[in-house]
Order: sequence, then C-alpha cells, then structure tokens
Amino acid sequence: MTTTPSLMATDLPGAAWRKSSYSGGNEGQCIEAADVRTSHDGVAIRDSKSPAGPALLLPAAVFSTFVSAAATGEL
Repeated sequence: MTTTPSLMATDLPGAAWRKSSYSGGNEGQCIEAADVRTSHDGVAIRDSKSPAGPALLLPAAVFSTFVSAAATGEL
C-alpha cells in the first residue's frame, strides 16, 4: 500500500488551481486541481472553500484514473 502525501495548499506557491466548469458556481461542493508535476511530480487537489487549507498530492496517473472513473459514472 502506498501513502499519498498531504500538505497545505500554501506549500504550493504559484500553483494554478482550476475548478471544473461542471461545478455549477459556488454551491460549496467543489474541489480544485493544480498540475504540479514540475515541482512536486503530481497533481494536487484541495477544497475550493479552503484555498489555504490542506491539499492532497496524487501521482498524475492516479488523478487521471480518478477523473476517468468520475466521467464514466464509476464513482
């Protein structure tokens, strides 16, 4: 079993956070993602309501699998 490091979003200065265009505005049920492969070798995700809070760092392949599963309704 591998562990997924968590850190604070503030540990990722310059990260370009993006919210899905499907989020539907500001209902508070959103996550944001940032491609940090060059600095941290992965993709970071955070709660959009807590931009300075914790972020989860995932390997890019794991994030891609998650997005694909969500898009096909597997989740």
